[in-house]
Amino acid sequence: MRVAVVGAGVMGCATAWALRERGADVTLFDQFELGHGRGSSHGHTRIFRLAYPERHWVELADEALVGWRELERQAGKGLLGLYGFVEICSSAEVSSHEALEARLVAHRVCDPSELGLDAPAGWVALVQPEAGVVFADEALAAFRGDLPVERRKVDSLDDVDADVVVVTAGSWVTELVPELPVTVTRETVAYFACEGGRPSVVEVDEVTRRHAMFSLHDPQYGLKAGAHHAGHLADPNVDEPPDERLVEQIATWVRDRFPDVDPAPVAAETCLYTTTADEQFILERRGRVVIGSACSGHGFKFAPAVGRRLADLALE
Repeated sequence: MRVAVVGAGVMGCATAWALRERGADVTLFDQFELGHGRGSSHGHTRIFRLAYPERHWVELADEALVGWRELERQAGKGLLGLYGFVEICSSAEVSSHEALEARLVAHRVCDPSELGLDAPAGWVALVQPEAGVVFADEALAAFRGDLPVERRKVDSLDDVDADVVVVTAGSWVTELVPELPVTVTRETVAYFACEGGRPSVVEVDEVTRRHAMFSLHDPQYGLKAGAHHAGHLADPNVDEPPDERLVEQIATWVRDRFPDVDPAPVAAETCLYTTTADEQFILERRGRVVIGSACSGHGFKFAPAVGRRLADLALE
């Protein structure tokens, strides 16, 4: 079967990988050059964790972990840096404890001060050891393997000569599938000088139980941090600089949580979030078109599992 994958970000590359495992003839398209920073898959690292308050995300992350290990074996190199993961929240009840316990995922709950983290009195830290980061740029290369990317902007799916077309176009998805219920925001991340690998850390909003602030290891600068879903609505075709207001907010959080880190940012950049209202993914088939969309700012870690689901839909 001839399958075209439109969009060579992490989900497109993971889908191409899964399709080639099944013997499909794959063509991978992207409108930009490899390694570009306009979308959602650029950068050195992304958080990998099993910790989620919802059990279905824990199960999908567990499945993805198996896929990452398979990809590492195929690539002959490590793609995960499992320095550990810490969730800081107002109580164990709003943490991922219950979902992890149900899945028998190793973790513990302790005082944040035991980990050298500052937090309000009474708050707790949930520690999940088998977590940390995915080395994002290396993961993209491993998924692609020797498959070339045809640099071409696809304006209409009718113009794509293939039996099946998989659309993984990120924030440009509505140009090809206009009715999708997604929003696009431009998010800001900042980098801080810090030596050595350290656990990925997120702070949980006690009302929504969703992650509000996050940090993770960055191999170039030391620490990468951001405010989850804090960006403004954006047009992906318009370049914008990092939001200085958010850089200041992120730096304040780093200062308050990490006493040993210099809170002066050494760099900042943006990325795009394509999000559904409930932060679930859109994975569906419509005729010869398969849609893989709305990673909602937390999708990178699930790429091996999502790629295989999209490949299953394509080869139905």
